[in-house]
Amino acid sequence: MKHSIWSSLLLCTVATSAVATSALATPNSCETVKASIQQKIINNGVPESEFSLTIVPNDEVDQSGANSVVGHCANDTYKIVYTRFRDAH
Repeated sequence: MKHSIWSSLLLCTVATSAVATSALATPNSCETVKASIQQKIINNGVPESEFSLTIVPNDEVDQSGANSVVGHCANDTYKIVYTRFRDAH
């Protein structure tokens, strides 16, 4: 019986640690997605100095259409927004 209680406690501790680690990893996952999108834009010929990518919570995304949502991360709780500073042409 004691073995069963300790096994259950250990399992709960491991599960809690996994959830906490996942929550802490959210910003890193967004940065990884942002870096990947940034590299794709640069590979398509847009100089890095002519655009920005910003990680924004869903409720703060500008709905005016001035900027484009080009990705999402953290279980779709954040959007990655593309802003072009000037025309490349």
